[in-house]
Amino acid sequence: MCAAGAAAAALTLVPSPAHASEPASHGAASAAGPAAAVAAQADTLAEKAAKAPAASDKLDKWIHKSLKIMKDKGIPGTYEGLHRNIMRESGGDPKASNDWDVNAQNGTPSKGLLQVIQPTFDAYHVSGTEKDLTDPVANITAAANYAADKYGSIDNVDSAY
Repeated sequence: MCAAGAAAAALTLVPSPAHASEPASHGAASAAGPAAAVAAQADTLAEKAAKAPAASDKLDKWIHKSLKIMKDKGIPGTYEGLHRNIMRESGGDPKASNDWDVNAQNGTPSKGLLQVIQPTFDAYHVSGTEKDLTDPVANITAAANYAADKYGSIDNVDSAY
């Protein structure tokens, strides 16, 4: 992913009012407020993206493997739709976990590339994939299956879903 892509992905992660009131741990960013914290986060993601071409290759392979399974199972979706949503939801990190939203507060944090909660994963798991929420291919295909049921396709999802 290019630095601009990482920065764009980070900018969608604007802190909630609760997070904005927390002390920032980014040195100069803490004095400048939430906007500076988001900018620092974008810079950090851009640095990681510049250092991680192998991670991008892995993501590409996971998406293509998921697309093959999706095609075999009749689940709609495209590479672009999957990639766009993955980058918004997790920045491409299969170990991403949301420990602050309402799902986490209720004991079911969103996890993985497409930030799926366990009950949704269980309901939309696609046979032929691992029964592990954080397995990249299983996470992608379950999320795409859910999005197909609720929105017609992952391609129609442009925000948290």
